[in-house]
Amino acid sequence: MNLRMLLATTGLALFAGPALAQDMNFNRIASFPVAANTPDAEETSAEIIAATGDGMTLVYSDSPAGVIGFIDITDPANPVAAGVFALPNGEPTAVSALGNTVFVAENTSESFTNPSGVLHAIDAGSRDVLASCDLGGQPDSTAVAPDGSFITVAIENERDEDLGDGRVPQMPAGHLVIQPLGENGAMDCAAQIRVDLTGLADIAPEDPEPEFVDVNANGDIVVTMQENNHMVVVSATGEVLSHFSAGEVMLNGVDTEEERALIFDQTITVPREPDGVQWIDTDHFAIANEGDMDGGSRGFTVFNRDGTEVFEAGTAFEYAIVEIGHYPEKRSGNKGVEPEGMEFATFGGVPMMFLLAERSSIVGVYDMSNPAQPVLAQLLPSGISPEGAIAIPSRNILATANEYDARGDGGAPAHVMIYEYQNAPAVYPHLTSAGMDELTGWGAISGQVMAEDGTLYAVADSFYAMQPTIFHIDVSQTPARIVDAIRLTREGQPAQLMDMEGIALDGEGGFWVASEGRSDRLVPHAIYHIGADGAIEDYIALPNELLAVERRFSFEGITRVDDMLYMAVQREWRDDPENHVKVLGYNLETEAWSVAHYPLTEASTGWVGLSEIVAHGDDLYFLERDNQLGDAAMTKLITRVSMDQMAGMVALGETPPVLTKEIVVDLLPYLTSTGGFVLDKVEGLAIAEDGTMWVSTDNDGVDDHSGETMLFAISAQ
Repeated sequence: MNLRMLLATTGLALFAGPALAQDMNFNRIASFPVAANTPDAEETSAEIIAATGDGMTLVYSDSPAGVIGFIDITDPANPVAAGVFALPNGEPTAVSALGNTVFVAENTSESFTNPSGVLHAIDAGSRDVLASCDLGGQPDSTAVAPDGSFITVAIENERDEDLGDGRVPQMPAGHLVIQPLGENGAMDCAAQIRVDLTGLADIAPEDPEPEFVDVNANGDIVVTMQENNHMVVVSATGEVLSHFSAGEVMLNGVDTEEERALIFDQTITVPREPDGVQWIDTDHFAIANEGDMDGGSRGFTVFNRDGTEVFEAGTAFEYAIVEIGHYPEKRSGNKGVEPEGMEFATFGGVPMMFLLAERSSIVGVYDMSNPAQPVLAQLLPSGISPEGAIAIPSRNILATANEYDARGDGGAPAHVMIYEYQNAPAVYPHLTSAGMDELTGWGAISGQVMAEDGTLYAVADSFYAMQPTIFHIDVSQTPARIVDAIRLTREGQPAQLMDMEGIALDGEGGFWVASEGRSDRLVPHAIYHIGADGAIEDYIALPNELLAVERRFSFEGITRVDDMLYMAVQREWRDDPENHVKVLGYNLETEAWSVAHYPLTEASTGWVGLSEIVAHGDDLYFLERDNQLGDAAMTKLITRVSMDQMAGMVALGETPPVLTKEIVVDLLPYLTSTGGFVLDKVEGLAIAEDGTMWVSTDNDGVDDHSGETMLFAISAQ
């Protein structure tokens, strides 16, 4: 099944024809950590991104580090750090380029009430400052006119969110700057035009806060005023041509509660409060409805320049993201997927809009041939929190700047992602719930098991504690498709106090599920017997001998061989030797426990543990991984132990034998198949009758995570 068919359930029309030929797709080809340009910075970010005129150098703003960074993409699949330009006084808020001239908006404000800023013109080669112009306030976004005649800057003079509940008005008012450009982007500061935008909006008319700007082929400027929920169209000479409210949207079927469950049953009416904006042609533009104070309709809207609404996405964009497992449940009470940045360009004769969902780390690719009927063509995985994008059609390249640096929490650094428009199938997503009778969200896939018919069953971990679920997955389709969601219940109510990390078939239509306990949260270590309908029928508690030495890093997998259940413990408990973890056995007939030790690979950084156990043929297979990602990841392995060794397991309290393992597959090469950095949590393994191994990753419920879930097959070894 191709991606066009996959997305047919999202509510946007899909059509055949000249737009986005079926064999042309964007695929990510590289992932560049911006810390490679600033290795000594404690925190980095990639926010707004541009490209030099020849398309060979990317330039991005990095506010925490106080620099703009350069990336050599002569070979776009192998980007190279090309150094930085340090801002003299403040922080960069935006970057644009014209030929070899890079324009940088610098915020030099002393305070919210005394804002200031400067626009610099910098030579991309020499890094010399060619000119600097005062902007009269704190700049936000910039855009260069297509003919190179001027650059425009939104002067936001942002509000203090801790003052007066963060409401507008908060003076001084923002404005719009139009800076004429001469040959090679030369700036004549004296020719600068400052456009007064006060008195236009219905909300805080005395305090306009321009957010994002774009310029069409005629030189007309469109401005979003996010906090004012207003749009303004301005001529190149500074005349206000039109202005109107961005309006509000009623959304049916959204998740508004942050309750560790994905339940899309609420109705809300919210102002759009747009952030990003892009002209589609000289008469139409699209806005990303991120919201800010009160709003955010979680999608986008297309307007005519006169204020006529042409298209409203409603919940369609968010639903498409829900189906591929990227919905950020912890943002349900706020703005959901949060569309923020946008880009527009024509590839292969097709006008395309790229919509960035900040909290879902997704790029939606839309065919905009008919502005009144946008077509969702692809959903691309990004880094964490995409903020800006730049298209380079001459090279079939798209790049995104992803602002969030999670290294302080053990996560991924900020990245620039590079995509190529290829004559090739779409690589992502790997898994979807599209096509189900009801909208089904999912994420945090952990353990999995192969059924006799070649389908998979997988469990989600405790991130969705209020909605424990077993997902039934058809892996014969591309992408793999969730066909059923079996909700776990206890006495008819959603089961709680569970952290499902492993699943096995019971041979009678039901399941054995291993729950990783956590005593400090009253979550018990246990094995649950689950009926085919999801009802908990029985459970097996740990004996006192194990409870006396347990730690929170407990069961990470379960498998069944006849009357024996085998469980993999993730990390050392208090009585285990260093780099050795328990493999536990439980005999369903005799109710006897037994134990052996699995020897872990020694960690160079962080820790190494087990994430899965699967019986197949004459062996037990394990997932062994470290807790590192990106270039730091060293251990992501499938190993196996011969089944005859399990006969040597001993009773609890005796000295466990040490198993002899064999490395079967190094997973590191497979974990870059989507063009991104190596993901941390390889947690699911299932093996088909013919020996094909299915591997999946846990996306942490899209919490400080890119949201990517990988599900891929490896031929029998």
